[in-house]
Amino acid sequence: MTRTLLQRMVEGLGVSALPTNWADFDLATFSRSRTLWEFQQKALQNGLIALWKYYSEPDLSVAERKKAFMDWYADYGLEDDLSIRLDRSTVARRALSSLLETYYSADEQDRLPYEQFINRISFWMATGSGKTLVIVKWIECLRELMRRGEIPLNDILVLTYREDLLDQLREHVDDYNLNGNLHIRLHELRDYPEIKRQPASLFNNDEIRVFYYRSDNLSDEQKEKIIDFRSYDANGNWYLLLDEAHKGDKEDAKSQQIFSILTRNGFLFNFSATFTDMRDITTTAYNYNLAEFISNGHGKHIVVLNEQVTSFRGQSDFSADEKQKEVLKALIMLAYTRQVEARVRSVRADLYHRPLMMTLVNSVNTEDA
Repeated sequence: MTRTLLQRMVEGLGVSALPTNWADFDLATFSRSRTLWEFQQKALQNGLIALWKYYSEPDLSVAERKKAFMDWYADYGLEDDLSIRLDRSTVARRALSSLLETYYSADEQDRLPYEQFINRISFWMATGSGKTLVIVKWIECLRELMRRGEIPLNDILVLTYREDLLDQLREHVDDYNLNGNLHIRLHELRDYPEIKRQPASLFNNDEIRVFYYRSDNLSDEQKEKIIDFRSYDANGNWYLLLDEAHKGDKEDAKSQQIFSILTRNGFLFNFSATFTDMRDITTTAYNYNLAEFISNGHGKHIVVLNEQVTSFRGQSDFSADEKQKEVLKALIMLAYTRQVEARVRSVRADLYHRPLMMTLVNSVNTEDA
């Protein structure tokens, strides 16, 4: 049965298992005006426990570390076959299989054992739960763990599939940087070769460089906007943070395997609101999907002005003037709730969201609509 097994594993250990260098993080503070919610802090805490378990024996090789991590899953009863089967039935699948075999070893059944891909953590978080905030704060955690010598000194890459999500990342990084403790400097992945040629170290005056790109523009070929991942491989030593980067894709699709290849000697962190693949779900360290989000009272509350809406359905219920009055009533109610919201925010900024009214008009009025 597919389940969020990693969450049960890390919560079985608990935060008390963490040594001091992993346990003394301020997970609440984000910026001058923003504090992370308890559930966002819980996501970070669970991620720290899982990452510590993976890196808890520093003398192990990458292969030995992956085996130990996979054995931990087996101790908790992992029974699902997560291996990736090589498929040569079409030209495209043969090409993908050939790409994977360049970096991974197949077994006798022509499968890639999932042990080779187990260096990953998933965060299953609902839309609106602040995934991007958690991603930015997670960058801080990674940087501090590298500074303390707890994890290898690798570069960080953030991939997402839409331009507006990149804009959101930039916005939250700007907000975070105002805090003054650490400056996250974003660079487009195309600039990676030039940045790496510069003499500055990974850490420079409390700065950390973070690379970003559109996940759908990363491939194994070079075009105008499409870039060949092999030019940015870094020997597979990336810390890669995916923000909904699996959208419109399958687990065995080329882009998903490219993400794994880029992190074969590093670590993959997958953030999404819509996991469906058993590999993502099994490796979820924190589940706060839509069902959890709403059941804990964090969802937006929707109110439908039912009587007025119902009255608009008939052709002769309201005259044009009466319909205009009903619309004005709704606008007045919206203005009033926004005034109340402003007073609430003057007491505490995060107690309530800004009220929004959505009006649906010009409905298609056909029998089979």
